Amino acid sequence: MPDGTNLGTLAPDVAVDKRFRQRLVSPLLRRILLVNALPLALLVATLLYLDQYQNGLLQATVSALREQARIYAGALGESAVKEESPDNPVLVPELARRLLRRLTDPTPDAQAKLYAPDGQVIADSRVREGPGGAISSEPLPPAAQRGEVLGTMGYLYDKALALLPHKTEPRLVVDLTEGGPGLDWTPDVKEELRLSGSDQNREMPAYIRRTNDNRLLVTVSVPVEHNRHNVGIILLTREAREVDDSLLSIRVSILALFSIALVLTLVLSWYLSLTIARPILRLARAAAQMREGKGREGSVPDPLLQRHDEVGVLAVALSESAGALWARMDAIEQFAADVAHELKNPLSSMRSAIETLRRIEDPAQQKRLLAIIGEDVTRLDRLISDISDASRVDAELSRTATEKVDVAKILNLLAEIHEATRREGDAHIELDAPTEGLFVQAVEDRLVQVLRNLIGNAQSFSPPNGRIGLRAQETGTVIEISVEDDGPGIPEARLEHIFDRFYSERPKGEHFGQHSGLGLSISRQIVEALKGRITAENRRDVIGNVIGARFVVWLPKG
Repeated sequence: MPDGTNLGTLAPDVAVDKRFRQRLVSPLLRRILLVNALPLALLVATLLYLDQYQNGLLQATVSALREQARIYAGALGESAVKEESPDNPVLVPELARRLLRRLTDPTPDAQAKLYAPDGQVIADSRVREGPGGAISSEPLPPAAQRGEVLGTMGYLYDKALALLPHKTEPRLVVDLTEGGPGLDWTPDVKEELRLSGSDQNREMPAYIRRTNDNRLLVTVSVPVEHNRHNVGIILLTREAREVDDSLLSIRVSILALFSIALVLTLVLSWYLSLTIARPILRLARAAAQMREGKGREGSVPDPLLQRHDEVGVLAVALSESAGALWARMDAIEQFAADVAHELKNPLSSMRSAIETLRRIEDPAQQKRLLAIIGEDVTRLDRLISDISDASRVDAELSRTATEKVDVAKILNLLAEIHEATRREGDAHIELDAPTEGLFVQAVEDRLVQVLRNLIGNAQSFSPPNGRIGLRAQETGTVIEISVEDDGPGIPEARLEHIFDRFYSERPKGEHFGQHSGLGLSISRQIVEALKGRITAENRRDVIGNVIGARFVVWLPKG
């Protein structure tokens, strides 16, 4: 920075604003301008390249000038020739000069020169004989310079015109380079007469040149004939200022339209930058505020959320991502607090037992305290294992690709294992599911973990020799799996909290600390990560009495 201030030492908001303004808006606006203006500039450059149109104008000028020269040549061949012999007609200079002046009077911007077969000038329309036999030469009247009329624009136009490549038709002999032959230039008359005499049907070439003072001159040569004998050649030169004027007029019109189009392009580009670059900048600022921890809800401006375009979709996605991120952070914080709380109980119990153990001498009491410490260590080990499993579930499922899993086969296998390992008095499983064909998109190991948790939970609440109902069926676009028992059910006030972490509603008589309270919470994590849903409810008989609990899992079909 000019004052030597480091960007990193600025306030966070100032640094964020400078960074995003420099790195986002300007480059994007430049790209928009380039994309919009470049095709327009190429189109204008193509339109300004008017050589084909120029050649057409020059060809028309040459044709008109050649026709005029033929009229002059015909008049001179009939009226200014004397026959010294039948095969030797010659031009009469005095007659030729008077006739040529009369012929060229209506066209003061043209110059006609009449040459004898030996190349000598017989008559020049710009040479006048004054009183007393004085001879005066009148050059072609100069045209108004475009630089004088249009100022800087004309000067720049002439310079740009000199840089453009020129393509002309092969029929025209052209020298359009600046500084070409001047007004006094003439072709080789003897060579022209020789070529015209060798081929009577040959059309003499036209000569087009641009002089040092930027005048476009057209010269045509036509032989003067009398009774099929060449008695001379006439050169007619005229300035084709209308060609340059027409080209300039068209190019000015094109440039005027280009200027209007360019202004519209700039306005539209600025509008695009306001509707695209500015909203993206605001989203970037909102993201930076979220990163700095300054925005929780409402960081993304409401006008961006209400847009019905891609920017609106991006704003909604950013807002939802931020909400999900904050929810995840809250969950992590809550999980850490719950873990600390749950670990404190066995640790407090162990500390009390150890302090008491130091003060008592009774071996029986010492043995009892050591047993308590052992149970607390076992509980801590189970808690740490379940906590570790719970913390890995989301990360593992986000990295592991799901696959088609046959739920029916898994249920049949779990039922067989349960029945094979069932002890006396344990509940038995009643399976209501096909042997195969119920496919879901899941991670097989984690799905088995959910089903084992639900079956183990039902087993712990079932009465001796009770029944565990295990059912699976296809329901629309999902596979429905239910696990039910004949136990006491779930207290109505606790139905909404049954899946909370470390919540434990155990049957009467069960020894405290046998469960961590994370089994159902982990099951819900797994099911929701698999895009499914899990609920808990009480089973009731016909008169409304609770006769057990039911857990239902819905998973999308695979």
